[in-house]
Amino acid sequence: QVQLVESGGGLIQAGGSLRLSCAASGRSFSSFAMGWFRQAPGKEREFVAAINWSGRSTSYADSVKGRFTISRDNAKNTVYLQMNSLKPEDTAVYYCAASNIGYSDIYSRAYEYYYWGQGTQVTVSS
Repeated sequence: QVQLVESGGGLIQAGGSLRLSCAASGRSFSSFAMGWFRQAPGKEREFVAAINWSGRSTSYADSVKGRFTISRDNAKNTVYLQMNSLKPEDTAVYYCAASNIGYSDIYSRAYEYYYWGQGTQVTVSS
């Protein structure tokens, strides 16, 4: 069992930056691939970024590439999402997720993640 708790969301003006954190507890954090997803009102949950167990491999949605950076600190059982140059269309609830499916090193589909956090709201004003 893995428990995930996100933090760092809030209200920010367009062009600003936020860093989201996801603290994990329970089973060995370093054995999990991690991901960030988001869901805006009336829209489906969408992939944002993912990172493999070691942090050496990352993947991003095209909409955030070059603006967002995912990273992890296995010693602190935490994964981060640094969000720069935020846009109003980045407004959503952001979810952290953990996967240990094992058939790949990194995952970008929601069904590949078994453990989810409760989400943190990010609101970007224009």
